Amino acid sequence: MWVIIGLLIGIILGMWLPYQVPVSLSRYVSVGILAGLDSVVGGSRAGLEDRFDTVVFSSGFVVNTILAIAVTWVGVMLGADLYLAAVVTFGLRIFANLGAVRRHFLRRPASHPPTLS
Repeated sequence: MWVIIGLLIGIILGMWLPYQVPVSLSRYVSVGILAGLDSVVGGSRAGLEDRFDTVVFSSGFVVNTILAIAVTWVGVMLGADLYLAAVVTFGLRIFANLGAVRRHFLRRPASHPPTLS
């Protein structure tokens, strides 16, 4: 629940504040946001499955974001588009976790087979 409230506050602040990201930093910011979104969706899935751990979520959020930005920076220094690897990886993870969340909400109570009595 807190994740959704925080996400809504962040979206409202992002739309309200008149800040524009410089073009030179747009790759880093976009990959960082994607990594953070992956952690949020993964944390939501873990919460629905009753296995959410604040330390795992927080460390994963920070480490994944820093690692994605670092891979992007190394790619820029080498003249390669390594950020695409992060985009594909986090994109796949986000869709896999969203699929699990969707299945959780669509789960119907198991029907009991008829008994002979």
